[in-house]
Amino acid sequence: MLSPSNETDADLVQLIYSSLFKYDGAGNAIPDLAESYDLSEDKLTYTVHLRKNVRWHDGESFNADDVIFTINLISNPAYKSPLRGSWQGIETNLIDDSTIEFRIKTPFVGFLNDLTFGILPKHLWDASAPENFSLNSLNLRPIGTGPYKYSAIQKDSKDNILSYKLVSNPDYFSGRPYISKMTFNFYLDEESAISALNRKEIMGISIASSDNIKSIKNQKTVAIHKVEIPRYFAVFLNQTKSVSLASDEVREALSYATDRKEIVEKVLGGLGQEVYSPFLPYMIGYRADANEPGFDLEKANKILEEKNWKKTDEGWREKDGTKLEINLVTTDWEELTKTAEILKTQWEKAGIKVNINSYTISDVQENYIRPREYEALLFGQAIGADPDPYYFWHSDNKKDPGLNLSLFGSSDSDKLIDAGRIEFDNEKRAQNYTDFQKLVSKEIPAIFLYSPNYLYPVNQRVKGINIETLISPSNRFSEANLWYIKTKRIKK
Repeated sequence: MLSPSNETDADLVQLIYSSLFKYDGAGNAIPDLAESYDLSEDKLTYTVHLRKNVRWHDGESFNADDVIFTINLISNPAYKSPLRGSWQGIETNLIDDSTIEFRIKTPFVGFLNDLTFGILPKHLWDASAPENFSLNSLNLRPIGTGPYKYSAIQKDSKDNILSYKLVSNPDYFSGRPYISKMTFNFYLDEESAISALNRKEIMGISIASSDNIKSIKNQKTVAIHKVEIPRYFAVFLNQTKSVSLASDEVREALSYATDRKEIVEKVLGGLGQEVYSPFLPYMIGYRADANEPGFDLEKANKILEEKNWKKTDEGWREKDGTKLEINLVTTDWEELTKTAEILKTQWEKAGIKVNINSYTISDVQENYIRPREYEALLFGQAIGADPDPYYFWHSDNKKDPGLNLSLFGSSDSDKLIDAGRIEFDNEKRAQNYTDFQKLVSKEIPAIFLYSPNYLYPVNQRVKGINIETLISPSNRFSEANLWYIKTKRIKK
């Protein structure tokens, strides 16, 4: 049995539904329900050819109408799909039962990643009105084309789900999965799930923090899969809210005063990597020399001294009546509060006073991120399958609902981002992103800290888990049809 996290819905989607494209173990988009695709010379038209003879779990045939139906639901504001924004301005045309054409307004190298959503059966959902969509019984007993089918659900007296059972789909288009059954058990928290793993009641848990990894007793029988996931944590600096942070030398000194290695060791137990830019080592365009400036407390103090940020009798620096004091906002998530305390200790050694304010995630998002009401924000960003930095670093996204938390951007940086989005030559695209990172490194709009590993403890009896990079935790199931437990010795 495999235990889910609070991302259970997404986990089940990977197993029950199929997509036009899905992610392999290296995080690349590969054909799923799509058999192949053609791209026009102007890079504006994608013609997707679907697999034939695919059947829904109820035996009905899958075809292009199901894809068009699902996209229309996503695009319809009445259904409030979180994917709706990515489908604005895209023209979808039905060519025949197994061919669909997508026309986009401008070339975009990452478009295939927009085709990784689960496809719904039109013949079952067509009659469901938007106001009744979330109440449809198919949400609990879904019908898909994926490797596993719904089998049973167990609830307690208060209608809380206790377990969710799936069985392998004998008609799965890529072949029947090797593991015949999967049961998802629900737990109140991570500690309860690890306790169940220790009692051998389950064979794996979907996510475990570095602290709780140490609580796994049967380390000899449990494999801890340490997987790269495209996300990072940083302190985003809002120069419009702080005179001192608007000073180049202060931001430079902060970067030198940050011992990222200490944070990775103390907060993540070493299960992560130091980060110096918005690009991670396995991404196209990553600068191998991006780990500058490294930790150098003496240099941080020297920079501030030379720019006349002098220490007062209290030990804090100030210049021309401006105190070098930073109000740091973060969430009350333990990993981030620990990180904030370490940063406070590190930065105060350079004479920079730090005040930490931690709030609930909803409070931070509503009262600080949306109005950009913070001087410094310790937060994380999930990059996604494509390294395109548009949503996090382009000038278009400085204001809500954009995600440019440092309000960074100039005509030069925007041009590099825009060019990278439409460049299909990997070498040229990499150069755009390398040049972009040079601008970020020069301006220091954020203090980049670390990228944690995704930790996935699974009983060693489960074989075939070949995951190097996960776009999101639920994607670990994208090739679960190839996992196996039993092996058989065959005589030659």
